Order: sequence, then C-alpha cells, then structure tokens
Amino acid sequence: MSRYRLLAPACVLFSALLVAQMPPKAAYPVQFFPVRIEGQDLRMAYRDAKPTAAPNRKTVVLLHGKNFSGYYWERVIRVLASHGFRVVAPDQIGFGASSRPDIHYSFHRMAASTKALLDHLGIERVLVVGHSMGGMLAARFTLMYPGSVEKLVLEDPIGLEDYRTFVPYASVEELYESERNATYQSFLNYQKGYYTSWKPEYEQYVQDQAWVLGTGDYPRDAFSAALTSEMIYEQPVCYELSRIKAPTLLIIGQEDRTVPGKGRLSPEAKAVAGDYPRLGAKTHEQIGA
Repeated sequence: MSRYRLLAPACVLFSALLVAQMPPKAAYPVQFFPVRIEGQDLRMAYRDAKPTAAPNRKTVVLLHGKNFSGYYWERVIRVLASHGFRVVAPDQIGFGASSRPDIHYSFHRMAASTKALLDHLGIERVLVVGHSMGGMLAARFTLMYPGSVEKLVLEDPIGLEDYRTFVPYASVEELYESERNATYQSFLNYQKGYYTSWKPEYEQYVQDQAWVLGTGDYPRDAFSAALTSEMIYEQPVCYELSRIKAPTLLIIGQEDRTVPGKGRLSPEAKAVAGDYPRLGAKTHEQIGA
C-alpha cells in the first residue's frame, strides 16, 4: 500500500494548509529558547500552542520560508490546535524575532537547533511541515533525525533542484548590497510575485518581513539574509531526497515558478526555470522509490 495515502493526521494537516489563507489578527505568544552557536549566546523565538480540543498526543512542528517567520503560520496553528494537535512554530536563527548573528548558516545547524528546542520542550516525535526554504530544512531535519519524524509534509518546497547548476553565482558581498538597499516597496513587489492573485490582506506578511527596516538592526538583518541566501544556493538537498523514509505528503503549486536568484537569470532561462509540476513529479518518484 502506498505510503502517500492520506492517513488521518495527514488529512487534517492537508486541510489546515488549504484553509490557511491568512492568519488571525491576534498573535500567539512568542517565547525564547537560548542557543549557543560559534561562541555566541543567541535566542531562538518560537510559538508553542497547546490543543484547544481533545489532545491527540501528536505535535506538529512548522518550518517557515526564507522571507517569513513563524508568524505566517498562525491560521494553520489555530486549525491544527482545534483538531487536538500541539503545534510548535519556531523562528529560525536569522529570522523573525530570533537573533541575527554573523555565523556560518547551514540547514544542519538549523535542524540541530530545532531538535534542541523540541528536546527542551520534552517532545520526542513530531509531524514536520516545511514550506519553501522550510521544505529544505524539513528534509534535512528528517534525514538527520529519522527516529523523531512520524510524518513529513513538504508544502511547495524550494530546493527540488540544484540552483548552482543554472543560477549565476553571487558573492555574499553582492547579496548583502542587494539586501541592504531593500525598501518596503521592494519587499512588497517581491512578495506580490508569490501570488497568482494578490489580495490586500497578504500585506501583513510584508509588514512582518519589513518591520526591521529603518532600525539600527537592519544592517545585521540584511547580512544574515545574504548569508541564508548563500546557504540555499550552496547546500542542495535534492540529491538526498531518496533517503527519506518517513511517510511524506508533497504539496506542489502548479503555477509556482519560484527560483532563488531568479533575477540573475537571462529572460530565456527565466521562461523555463522553476518548473514545479515537473519538479514535483520527479521528487515524488525520488521519495517514493
């Protein structure tokens, strides 16, 4: 029997993701977990939502994308909690309310920090949901800690191809210069590219990304953004997806054409890059092998 059939928890997860068009106005409380990386004392922000219905004794960990934080999971958190799940939604180091240090960023390190947080919370087994960059992290977490992952959901993950093979290289200095010159309007224009049809309520996600603009922390934020862009480019996971053994649900947007660094592609390359229907089918074969 195929492991891709939607068992009960996966059905609820899938339904929650479909209805999660926008989070509620009220934010879930943000807590902080201390981590020490490369000799620096840092803080990892996270949301830990308890079930609001009869507990099913299962925990979902939600891993956010590159230009987001755990904030954009709030509607999903509410739906999952109403079905008896405990939900943990961290801001990875370098994002959201977490510290933004100058370190070597890696998916291995992010996975290890996430596992340390779960250990701190006394959580042994989780259902992992990763979106966009969070999909790359979710795959790495599952590969590193297979005994901790009950099920895996990859929602429009990036990293289904090796960007090094067709996206021109950009140095950290070049990436930083681009990030340093960002404006609210540039964030808005970029995020509008995520949607086939833009709605005004989506602008809250731009506000969540752009709050640090104009503050004394923005240079640090811009540099960590450059470093995490480098991480995505230099640390592909697509060659290891066949090693994932956890039951996996793959959700692919048929109109998605996301490619990190797409602005560096020629017009001809842009027209064919990021073919998610093809990449999704290929990934399904890899994980299902």
